[in-house]
Amino acid sequence: MDIIGFTMVRNARLLDYPLEESIRSMLPICTEVVVNVCESEDDTLQIVQSIGDPKLVIMESPWDENLREGGRILSWETNRALTACEGDWGLYLQADEVLHEDDLEKIEDSANKHVNNPHIEGLLFDYIHFFGGYDFYQKSREWYRREVRVVRLGIGVQSFGDAQGFRLNGRKLHVALSGGRIFHYGWVRRPQVMGSKYRELDRLYHDDQWLSDTHPQDYQYFDYGRPDNLARFTGTHPRVMEKRIAEAPQWLGRGVARHEHDRLWVRALTWLEANILRFRIGEYRNYILHQEE
Repeated sequence: MDIIGFTMVRNARLLDYPLEESIRSMLPICTEVVVNVCESEDDTLQIVQSIGDPKLVIMESPWDENLREGGRILSWETNRALTACEGDWGLYLQADEVLHEDDLEKIEDSANKHVNNPHIEGLLFDYIHFFGGYDFYQKSREWYRREVRVVRLGIGVQSFGDAQGFRLNGRKLHVALSGGRIFHYGWVRRPQVMGSKYRELDRLYHDDQWLSDTHPQDYQYFDYGRPDNLARFTGTHPRVMEKRIAEAPQWLGRGVARHEHDRLWVRALTWLEANILRFRIGEYRNYILHQEE
């Protein structure tokens, strides 16, 4: 059984993506890892090349601003990497997502278990969304709990939308649990860098006029708000993240912003679902799960 890793990335240094850590976290269980390096304004390509692992297959692609609308350029470039994968399964990580070494055997076992079952088209991962620092994560209903990160190759699965998930002929994938977790560090950056990243993210969904009105300056300090309504993380981070975490502050900001997850009605509904109902009302699920949760 072959697991082929794939990812796409742009401006990893400028926007402080844990790119090297992400790639290294999946190398142990992958036959090869395809990295689509999109045209960047920094040394992203050199970062990938410096990893120096023979399993790496490096692609270089232009960045087409005409595909910006709705974030579809992200799925376009993700599919460019996916198309280059040949094997049984494709393991996809975004450049701010990292696997934990404790989960690798579970992921392999699940992939082996289902490799000959054509009804299973992907594997599902639990998410830990870190926010503002490495000691806090999101518990709000506003953040997705699970997403597909392993897909069956050779059947036409495609990344869709803004590359959060996958579809097959326009429908949701039939999936099983992988036993793995995605450590998502997309909201753990210095406030100055997070402001730049937030602006670049908005560029993928809005036109230049909206961007100019909303982000009048290239530089913008991002206010993470209060940590009061976040959950404290007491587990271990992936070993590949040790150096990065050791060099980072424990909390990157104690501001006054009220983000969506911190609105009173969201906090109340999140508490009700977690403590009374034991399920999320109207939860977005980009998959059809074929195992007991």
